[in-house]
Amino acid sequence: MSHSLGVRQAQKQKTRQALLDAALGLLEEQSLSSLGLREVTRSVGVAPTAFYRHFRDMGELGVALVEEALGSLHVMVRAILAEQDGAEERIDRTVAVVQQHVRHHPLHIRFVARERHGGVRDVRLAIAGELDRFAEEVAAALKSQPVSEGWRDDDVRMLAELYVDRLVTTAAALLDAEADGAEGAAEQVVRVARRQLRLISVGRRHWLAEGRGKGDTP
Repeated sequence: MSHSLGVRQAQKQKTRQALLDAALGLLEEQSLSSLGLREVTRSVGVAPTAFYRHFRDMGELGVALVEEALGSLHVMVRAILAEQDGAEERIDRTVAVVQQHVRHHPLHIRFVARERHGGVRDVRLAIAGELDRFAEEVAAALKSQPVSEGWRDDDVRMLAELYVDRLVTTAAALLDAEADGAEGAAEQVVRVARRQLRLISVGRRHWLAEGRGKGDTP
Protein backbone atom coordinates (compact mmCIF):
# COMPACT_ATOMS: atom_id res chain seq x y z
CA MET A 1 0.00 0.00 0.00
CA SER A 2 2.75 2.44 0.94
CA HIS A 3 4.50 1.73 -2.37
CA SER A 4 1.30 2.57 -4.27
CA LEU A 5 0.92 5.80 -2.31
CA GLY A 6 4.52 6.71 -3.10
CA VAL A 7 3.99 6.11 -6.80
CA ARG A 8 0.80 8.19 -6.83
CA GLN A 9 2.50 10.99 -4.92
CA ALA A 10 5.42 10.98 -7.37
CA GLN A 11 3.02 11.10 -10.32
CA LYS A 12 1.09 13.94 -8.70
CA GLN A 13 4.31 15.91 -8.21
CA LYS A 14 5.32 15.22 -11.80
CA THR A 15 2.00 16.55 -13.10
CA ARG A 16 2.23 19.61 -10.86
CA GLN A 17 5.69 20.42 -12.18
CA ALA A 18 4.50 19.85 -15.75
CA LEU A 19 1.74 22.43 -15.19
CA LEU A 20 4.25 24.92 -13.82
CA ASP A 21 6.65 24.35 -16.72
CA ALA A 22 3.88 24.63 -19.29
CA ALA A 23 2.57 27.85 -17.78
CA LEU A 24 6.04 29.33 -17.64
CA GLY A 25 6.60 28.59 -21.31
CA LEU A 26 3.27 30.10 -22.29
CA LEU A 27 3.99 33.19 -20.19
CA GLU A 28 7.01 34.06 -22.30
CA GLU A 29 4.71 35.96 -24.66
CA GLN A 30 1.80 36.97 -22.42
CA SER A 31 0.87 38.02 -18.91
CA LEU A 32 -0.56 35.72 -16.27
CA SER A 33 -3.85 37.63 -16.24
CA SER A 34 -4.39 36.72 -19.90
CA LEU A 35 -3.38 33.06 -19.57
CA GLY A 36 -6.25 30.59 -19.39
CA LEU A 37 -6.37 27.45 -17.27
CA ARG A 38 -7.48 25.36 -20.23
CA GLU A 39 -4.54 26.62 -22.25
CA VAL A 40 -2.17 25.30 -19.60
CA THR A 41 -3.86 21.93 -19.15
CA ARG A 42 -4.11 21.42 -22.91
CA SER A 43 -0.38 22.01 -23.19
CA VAL A 44 0.27 19.34 -20.55
CA GLY A 45 -2.32 16.94 -21.95
CA VAL A 46 -4.52 16.65 -18.86
CA ALA A 47 -8.18 17.46 -18.27
CA PRO A 48 -8.98 20.94 -16.92
CA THR A 49 -10.40 19.36 -13.76
CA ALA A 50 -6.96 17.87 -13.03
CA PHE A 51 -5.60 21.37 -12.55
CA TYR A 52 -7.56 21.77 -9.30
CA ARG A 53 -5.79 18.83 -7.70
CA HIS A 54 -2.66 20.97 -7.67
CA PHE A 55 -3.70 24.63 -7.61
CA ARG A 56 -6.75 26.53 -6.42
CA ASP A 57 -6.55 28.89 -9.39
CA MET A 58 -4.08 30.52 -11.77
CA GLY A 59 -3.06 32.97 -9.07
CA GLU A 60 -1.84 30.13 -6.84
CA LEU A 61 0.10 28.66 -9.77
CA GLY A 62 1.68 32.08 -10.29
CA VAL A 63 2.72 32.24 -6.62
CA ALA A 64 4.42 28.85 -7.00
CA LEU A 65 6.31 30.22 -10.03
CA VAL A 66 7.46 33.19 -7.95
CA GLU A 67 8.90 30.81 -5.34
CA GLU A 68 10.69 28.88 -8.09
CA ALA A 69 12.05 32.03 -9.67
CA LEU A 70 13.44 33.79 -6.61
CA GLY A 71 14.16 31.06 -4.09
CA SER A 72 17.54 29.94 -5.37
CA LEU A 73 18.82 33.48 -5.95
CA HIS A 74 18.35 34.28 -2.25
CA VAL A 75 20.75 31.54 -1.22
CA MET A 76 23.45 32.43 -3.75
CA VAL A 77 23.54 36.16 -3.13
CA ARG A 78 23.27 35.79 0.64
CA ALA A 79 26.28 33.46 0.63
CA ILE A 80 28.35 36.01 -1.31
CA LEU A 81 27.39 38.89 0.99
CA ALA A 82 28.30 36.83 4.06
CA GLU A 83 31.91 36.53 2.89
CA GLN A 84 34.44 38.89 4.37
CA ASP A 85 36.27 39.84 1.17
CA GLY A 86 36.46 43.45 -0.01
CA ALA A 87 33.46 45.31 -1.42
CA GLU A 88 34.84 45.23 -4.97
CA GLU A 89 35.13 41.44 -4.97
CA ARG A 90 31.66 40.97 -3.49
CA ILE A 91 30.12 43.30 -6.07
CA ASP A 92 31.81 41.52 -8.97
CA ARG A 93 30.75 38.08 -7.74
CA THR A 94 27.21 39.19 -6.99
CA VAL A 95 26.72 40.63 -10.49
CA ALA A 96 28.24 37.48 -11.98
CA VAL A 97 25.78 35.33 -10.00
CA VAL A 98 22.84 37.40 -11.26
CA GLN A 99 24.10 37.15 -14.85
CA GLN A 100 24.46 33.38 -14.55
CA HIS A 101 20.98 33.08 -13.03
CA VAL A 102 19.47 35.03 -15.92
CA ARG A 103 21.21 32.78 -18.46
CA HIS A 104 19.99 29.63 -16.75
CA HIS A 105 16.46 30.82 -15.90
CA PRO A 106 15.40 33.42 -18.48
CA LEU A 107 11.72 32.48 -18.39
CA HIS A 108 11.56 32.83 -14.62
CA ILE A 109 13.24 36.24 -14.75
CA ARG A 110 10.90 37.46 -17.48
CA PHE A 111 7.91 36.24 -15.48
CA VAL A 112 9.00 38.12 -12.35
CA ALA A 113 9.89 41.27 -14.28
CA ARG A 114 6.48 41.31 -15.99
CA GLU A 115 4.33 40.30 -13.03
CA ARG A 116 6.06 42.45 -10.39
CA HIS A 117 3.63 45.21 -11.36
CA GLY A 118 1.14 42.98 -13.16
CA GLY A 119 -2.58 42.44 -12.86
CA VAL A 120 -2.72 39.40 -10.55
CA ARG A 121 -2.73 40.69 -6.98
CA ASP A 122 -1.66 37.45 -5.27
CA VAL A 123 1.37 37.21 -7.53
CA ARG A 124 2.32 40.88 -7.02
CA LEU A 125 2.14 40.33 -3.28
CA ALA A 126 4.17 37.12 -3.53
CA ILE A 127 6.91 38.88 -5.48
CA ALA A 128 6.91 41.78 -3.01
CA GLY A 129 7.09 39.30 -0.14
CA GLU A 130 10.01 37.40 -1.66
CA LEU A 131 11.91 40.62 -2.32
CA ASP A 132 11.14 41.77 1.22
CA ARG A 133 12.63 38.55 2.61
CA PHE A 134 15.54 38.96 0.24
CA ALA A 135 16.15 42.44 1.67
CA GLU A 136 15.96 41.08 5.22
CA GLU A 137 18.61 38.46 4.42
CA VAL A 138 20.85 41.00 2.73
CA ALA A 139 20.41 43.39 5.65
CA ALA A 140 21.47 40.67 8.10
CA ALA A 141 24.59 40.00 6.03
CA LEU A 142 25.41 43.71 5.75
CA LYS A 143 24.85 44.24 9.47
CA SER A 144 27.53 41.64 10.26
CA GLN A 145 30.17 43.52 8.27
CA PRO A 146 32.54 45.86 10.20
CA VAL A 147 31.67 48.85 8.00
CA SER A 148 28.12 48.72 9.40
CA GLU A 149 29.24 49.36 12.97
CA GLY A 150 27.19 52.21 14.44
CA TRP A 151 24.44 51.97 11.82
CA ARG A 152 20.76 52.08 12.76
CA ASP A 153 18.80 48.97 11.79
CA ASP A 154 16.44 50.92 9.54
CA ASP A 155 19.38 52.44 7.66
CA VAL A 156 20.92 49.00 7.11
CA ARG A 157 17.54 47.84 5.83
CA MET A 158 17.33 50.83 3.48
CA LEU A 159 20.78 49.96 2.14
CA ALA A 160 19.74 46.33 1.62
CA GLU A 161 16.67 47.45 -0.33
CA LEU A 162 18.89 49.56 -2.60
CA TYR A 163 21.05 46.53 -3.35
CA VAL A 164 18.06 44.27 -3.97
CA ASP A 165 16.39 46.80 -6.26
CA ARG A 166 19.60 47.15 -8.29
CA LEU A 167 19.95 43.37 -8.61
CA VAL A 168 16.35 42.93 -9.79
CA THR A 169 16.70 45.81 -12.25
CA THR A 170 19.99 44.37 -13.50
CA ALA A 171 18.43 40.95 -14.03
CA ALA A 172 15.64 42.44 -16.15
CA ALA A 173 18.12 44.54 -18.14
CA LEU A 174 20.34 41.51 -18.77
CA LEU A 175 17.33 39.57 -20.02
CA ASP A 176 16.49 42.32 -22.50
CA ALA A 177 20.13 42.57 -23.58
CA GLU A 178 20.34 38.82 -24.21
CA ALA A 179 17.09 38.91 -26.19
CA ASP A 180 18.26 41.91 -28.20
CA GLY A 181 21.39 40.07 -29.25
CA ALA A 182 23.35 43.25 -29.89
CA GLU A 183 27.08 42.75 -29.54
CA GLY A 184 28.34 43.89 -26.15
CA ALA A 185 24.85 44.69 -24.82
CA ALA A 186 25.04 42.30 -21.87
CA GLU A 187 28.58 43.41 -21.04
CA GLN A 188 27.38 47.03 -20.94
CA VAL A 189 24.60 46.09 -18.51
CA VAL A 190 27.16 44.33 -16.30
CA ARG A 191 29.49 47.35 -16.35
CA VAL A 192 26.66 49.72 -15.40
CA ALA A 193 25.48 47.40 -12.62
CA ARG A 194 28.95 47.20 -11.13
CA ARG A 195 29.33 50.98 -11.21
CA GLN A 196 25.93 51.50 -9.62
CA LEU A 197 26.69 49.04 -6.82
CA ARG A 198 30.08 50.62 -6.26
CA LEU A 199 28.44 54.03 -6.03
CA ILE A 200 26.11 52.67 -3.35
CA SER A 201 29.14 51.17 -1.60
CA VAL A 202 30.97 54.51 -1.63
CA GLY A 203 27.92 56.23 -0.16
CA ARG A 204 27.76 53.53 2.50
CA ARG A 205 31.28 54.30 3.69
CA HIS A 206 30.43 58.00 4.16
CA TRP A 207 26.92 57.65 5.58
CA LEU A 208 27.79 57.96 9.26
CA ALA A 209 30.26 60.75 8.54
CA GLU A 210 27.33 62.74 7.14
CA GLY A 211 25.29 62.06 10.27
CA ARG A 212 22.64 60.14 8.32
CA GLY A 213 23.01 56.93 10.29
CA LYS A 214 22.03 58.70 13.50
CA GLY A 215 18.55 59.68 12.51
CA ASP A 216 19.03 62.92 10.60
CA THR A 217 16.68 63.55 7.71
CA PRO A 218 18.44 63.49 4.31
